[in-house]
Amino acid sequence: MSSHGPVALIIPTLNAASDWPALAGAIKAQQSAPDQVLIVDSESTDCTVELAQSSGFLITKISRANFNHGGTRQWAVQHVNNAAVIVFLTQDAILASPNSLQALLRTFDDPLVGAAFGRQLPRRGANAIETHARLFNYSANSSVRTFESRETLGFKAIFISNSFAAYRGCALEAVGGFPDDVILGEDTITAAHLLMMGWKIAYAADAEVYHSHAYSWLQEFRRYFDTGVLHSREALLLDQFGRAGGEGRRFVVSELAYLWANDRALIPSALVRTVLKWSGYRLGRVESRLSAGMKRRLSMHHGFWEK
Repeated sequence: MSSHGPVALIIPTLNAASDWPALAGAIKAQQSAPDQVLIVDSESTDCTVELAQSSGFLITKISRANFNHGGTRQWAVQHVNNAAVIVFLTQDAILASPNSLQALLRTFDDPLVGAAFGRQLPRRGANAIETHARLFNYSANSSVRTFESRETLGFKAIFISNSFAAYRGCALEAVGGFPDDVILGEDTITAAHLLMMGWKIAYAADAEVYHSHAYSWLQEFRRYFDTGVLHSREALLLDQFGRAGGEGRRFVVSELAYLWANDRALIPSALVRTVLKWSGYRLGRVESRLSAGMKRRLSMHHGFWEK
């Protein structure tokens, strides 16, 4: 597929039938097809597995109880054959053009790029809150980050998303692969280790997917609780790459300005969400003081606490 050797595309799935026509159609439409597509299915109860088989994709299965964001992805890496570059896609991330994959892989022409991620566009029908989040986090300008980037970007230097990201196989192996026991953020931790080892991380703005979420207030709280847990347990991230607070303030100011211009009726909801995000994050940072049952109720990823 490329000068970088074989390329594998890995997609974790759970009841992906409703997403399948758009997901598979966009993959099949790529001008440069991956050498192999591996579906890692978590006991889907719809026809996901049959649809994957009919698409000609490889399939491996894992129990829902054993699914883990980092561990499952690392396990999947061991199931692709001699892939020089491994691309990760989530089932609800739809490649936006026939060149999306090619544009992402082009970043690996630089031999020091260890990982790359693409631009996420709001899904069709996204509201203004959803849309702003994508515009804020995924600019129209490509960039390359190094360990030194932390001096100007802080925590943003290790921003990456496995909804559409690629890793050089030898770089991923050099940092020990994805961590196998994290609540979320396995991509962020891996990005930090790559930068610390001297690799670069590329952002390819011309590699686009449609991917966004309409989170409820409770989901926002739970998602930020889990982020707080991550930052509490992975102190290295904040020690090496600075605090996330400044970026949070910039986001709130930008969001309010965007909503004022595009949908003022959503401003009260955005303000409530801001309070819930902050509260969830602060609780997550002190999760060591909470009972296991309480953490399970507050978290978006209940299964993490059951282990």
